[in-house]
Amino acid sequence: MLIDFHTHSTASDGELTPLALLERACERNIECFAITDHDTVAGYLSVREASQAMALTLISGVEFSCQWSGVTVHIVGLNMDVEHPAMRQGLDRLMQARLDRGAKIASRLHKLGFPAALEGAVAEAGSSQLGRPHFASWMLQQAHVATISEAFDKYLGQGKPGDVKAFWPELAEVTAWIVAAGGTAVIAHPLKYKLTRSKLRRLVADFKMAGGSAVELINGRQTADQTAVLRRLAQECDLAISAGSDFHRDTVYGADLGVELRVPEGLKSVWQDFADSSGRRVSSQR
Repeated sequence: MLIDFHTHSTASDGELTPLALLERACERNIECFAITDHDTVAGYLSVREASQAMALTLISGVEFSCQWSGVTVHIVGLNMDVEHPAMRQGLDRLMQARLDRGAKIASRLHKLGFPAALEGAVAEAGSSQLGRPHFASWMLQQAHVATISEAFDKYLGQGKPGDVKAFWPELAEVTAWIVAAGGTAVIAHPLKYKLTRSKLRRLVADFKMAGGSAVELINGRQTADQTAVLRRLAQECDLAISAGSDFHRDTVYGADLGVELRVPEGLKSVWQDFADSSGRRVSSQR
């Protein structure tokens, strides 16, 4: 069974439109699928109706940014009611956080001799969630840099002037939004935060206290050793497992859509109880 519960479209920082992403999933024979754009469900909403005529189950999804113990963490929400007041208020709050962050990035770029960066980045973003890639695209269009990589290497990457930490909400709050809306909260790519073993378990403990229940066992391309570490984490902390490609665009280093996964003995999957709006059930795999 092919699944994918972590993907991105042009509604955030992906390269494919939501419809093209969904069509790619169908071509890959993926049975259960989620579009989990950063801090928005616009991509999912734009194809929700079209998915009813396709040979897959589309569930709602989002990847929220949040703060925990001074670390930016991503929490994926799956199969939630996107119209629930808690979800709508949370999405509005994240949109404002991104706009505030964008204004601060633009202010720093202005001091470096790049005026009108905010207007340019907003134009580049269009209907997408505003982020640093849009500032990079604008800088390239204005010939301030020769490549997108240069924009990040000199101005927008980690430790550079445009590396502005957004005022993300706390982990417990974001997790509570998902749970209140009837969804499943999942810790995305837990090894990417480079936490110590004890700190990772503290993260999981706080996450579970807030109502979170799952962790990504597979996220894109990873080694067998990394998967083994995450399998033990799920077993020891009594977490369900999710999996996804974290697909943004076609690259040499990134994974294509679709994860084929047999659920390890003793663990349960998040997708065994998912159903889309037409009532189709996803087969259980334990």
